[in-house]
Order: sequence, then structure tokens, then C-alpha cells
Amino acid sequence: MKKQFINTVGLLLILLMIGATQLLAQNDAMEYYTVTGVVKNKDNKKKLENVNVSIPGTNLGTVTNADGVFSLKIKKGLEVQELAVSHIGFMNARVSLRGLSSDTSDLIVWMAPYTNLLNEIIVYGNTPRTLVTEALKKIPDNYPANPNMLTSFYRETVQKGKRYISVSEAVIDVYKTAYKERSADNDRVKIEKGRRLLSQKLSDTLAVKVVGGPNLSIYLDFVKNGDALISAENLDNYEYTMEDPVSIDNRMQYVVSFRPRVTLLYALFYGKLYIDRETLSFTRAEYSLDIANKEKAIQAILRKKPLGLRFKPQEISYLVSYKNQDDKTHLNYIRSTIRFKCDWKKRLFSSGYTVFSEMVVTDRKANNLASIPYKNAFKEKEVFYDIVNEYWNEDFWKAYNIIEPTESLEHAVIKLKKQSN
Repeated sequence: MKKQFINTVGLLLILLMIGATQLLAQNDAMEYYTVTGVVKNKDNKKKLENVNVSIPGTNLGTVTNADGVFSLKIKKGLEVQELAVSHIGFMNARVSLRGLSSDTSDLIVWMAPYTNLLNEIIVYGNTPRTLVTEALKKIPDNYPANPNMLTSFYRETVQKGKRYISVSEAVIDVYKTAYKERSADNDRVKIEKGRRLLSQKLSDTLAVKVVGGPNLSIYLDFVKNGDALISAENLDNYEYTMEDPVSIDNRMQYVVSFRPRVTLLYALFYGKLYIDRETLSFTRAEYSLDIANKEKAIQAILRKKPLGLRFKPQEISYLVSYKNQDDKTHLNYIRSTIRFKCDWKKRLFSSGYTVFSEMVVTDRKANNLASIPYKNAFKEKEVFYDIVNEYWNEDFWKAYNIIEPTESLEHAVIKLKKQSN
């Protein structure tokens, strides 16, 4: 992990005393209807998580939650014939909406695993490192050459053990400059609308700050941000291995695993890169911070803790995925998971915490864009909890597309709302 990435990631406050500022006024809701359903594996009937669901011919989309459930809000008047559904390792699916009512629910989408993989797939340049090098060179060709404005849904939760103690959500705008420079210096995030619920139990209050927040949509975009993961300058820090190919969106993907080959003053990563066979664009990355050296791992993610508290990282992992559309590859989904334990000196027992964040791009614009003014942007030292309010009802998001909450999260919200009343 480069120092630039460590020092510029926004701060996420695990817990703090309640007291938030009022957010900007809500936009008037557009008239819309909602299509809801669940996506399952055709072979074993299991529900599928993080499946892409979109409207062909538009930039509108979302992903399924951990229960395989999705909902997609569609503006009335927009002629929609079907939904497009795609997932890693599965054949694409199309769901016809013809003849269905304007508000449609309980759709079941069956996806078939992609089994016709090409055993004779040729490794580009005979080495996986050469493949990664060529994919880096082709970033200016494969990704947007002009600024894009992404409308995204962002959610972060904190669990103490298995119990949720905090839930925060927001619709955000993400301004992305062209990808050719691989710099995130001028990329910005603006929070349009958000809400939160925090546990009122005194025993849940733990003033710890770790890396995170909505700016992860900037700093974990490893294709755009050359300091985030892999760059031409740090290729020698890793060793590379070719893995079995997979299918994403009916397109064959090279899979290259990587792990540290040197020891540096800061922690490095290990994981997998997915590279489109035809375009050599990066389409997905699954990677984790090497926490073998606890001190380096703590340096990478911890920003503040009370005196006397011992902080022990257990897992720091990320998932970043991209989507091919209009002959370019665009950022689509980001997930961050940080697990750690905390205990106080001279106490026998420790508590385990999980900070989970995810963001999905639900719409994208590329024409006649103005950058987000700095004064309106989410600053890297701001705390997300401070600038979202505590308003929470069923109709809060109006026409915005979101990641549907899981059943367990819905139950947690009910309990946290009771505490707040």
C-alpha cells in the first residue's frame, strides 16, 4: 500500500455521540414504478449476492443484496421491455417485463452457471505479469476519456459481534475525471441525501476512527487511482500467478492472482485481478491487506483510538468491479470489509467489530458536466456520520435506486429505531 493512499483516505468514525447537522433539502420525487425480485442459481437454487441488474440501453442499475433480492425504480414514461442480469461465473439472463403490472414484485430470476470455459485459453505474452503490464498500458483506451458523474448508493454498517450497532446510508454524486492520467486528485464526492441510526447503549460507544467513508468510491477505484493497488511503478512488489479463467457478463476473463514478493515499510496486498480477454481491461479485483505484520496493518487503517485501547485487525478486504458499456469500462461496485478486535489493558475479554461498506453506481452521465465545487464536496477529514441526518421512514429514498436491505439488516433497523424513540 502506497503512503499516498494511506494518508488520503477519508475517515470513518465507528461510533460517536449523536448530533448531526441537517442535510440539504430533498429533491421532489419523480413519478416512478418499482420492479422487485430475487436472483437464484438454477443448479442449486441458492440465492445470488451482488448480481448486476440493469435496464438495457440506459445507465440505470443496481445489485442484489446478500439475500439475492433487488428492486429497481423506473421513471414512468421510460419504455422498458426487459431487465438485464449478469454475474461472475454465470450466463447473462434477460427478464421480460411485457404484460406485467406497473409495480411488479416477486419476480424470480434463474441464472445458469457458465460451464463452457475455454481450456485452451492462451496466456498473453506467456506470463501473467506481462498480461497485467499490458492491461495497465491500455487503461487510456478502455476507460472513459472524458469526465463522468456517477449517481451512487452508499451504505456502511458497524456490528459488535453479530449485533448491528450502526447503520448509515446515502445517495452520493461522484465526479470522475478522465482515466488516462490515473490520478484521483480532482475527483470529488457530494452527499445528496442520507440517514443514520446509532445504538443508544453506552457500552456500544467506542470512539475509534478507521479508513473508510464515501470517498472510498474515489480511492478504491484502483484503475483510476494509481496509488491504490497496482501501477507500473510497483509491479515489482508482487509475484503473479495465472488462475483458471471465468466468465463475467458473457465475456471470458483472465484471472491473475498476486501476492507480495518484497517487504516494505508499509503493508502490501494479496488477491486476484480479472482482465477481459478481448480488450485487456480490468473488470474486477478482489484483494486484502496483508496483516501478517500487525503494526503495519494498524498504520494502514487506524486513525485514532482512546489511550489504553488495544486495536487488533483481523481482516481488511476489498472488492471492486467494473462494467462494460458503450465500448468503455466503467466503475460499477465497491465493497469494503474491516474486522478487528478491541480490548482494554488489564481486562480479560475483547470485543469484535465489523465495519462493512458498499457502493453501487445506479446512474451515470457523461455530457455537459460541471465538477462538484470544493465547498460542496465531502472532505477527506470529514466524518460521514456528522453530515447525514437521523430521519428514517419507508419512503425516504423516493425515486432513488438503492441496494435493498437484507432481512437481518431490516430487523436491526427496527431495534435501533426503538432505541432512538
